[in-house]
Amino acid sequence: MTVPALTAETRWRCTLCGNLTRFDVTRTARVTEFLHFDLAGESAVEETEVHSETVESVRCRWCNAVDQVELVARPGAGTPEASAEQG
Repeated sequence: MTVPALTAETRWRCTLCGNLTRFDVTRTARVTEFLHFDLAGESAVEETEVHSETVESVRCRWCNAVDQVELVARPGAGTPEASAEQG
């Protein structure tokens, strides 16, 4: 079962306990990363290009419910005040 994708105007909410902030997310992604290695051999990802991504499951950290999430509006999303605060 896939989970609804998040947008700039939405967030997840657990339908059982109301949690909005803590989730364990299992996802599959196909990415290309630019790795920069220092002279000691330690690497850091400097660029990431996501080709595709699928959220497979979401588990609520509060009540341990699996795949019981819904999309709800983020507070202030889409209002002129919220856009001014972000910019």
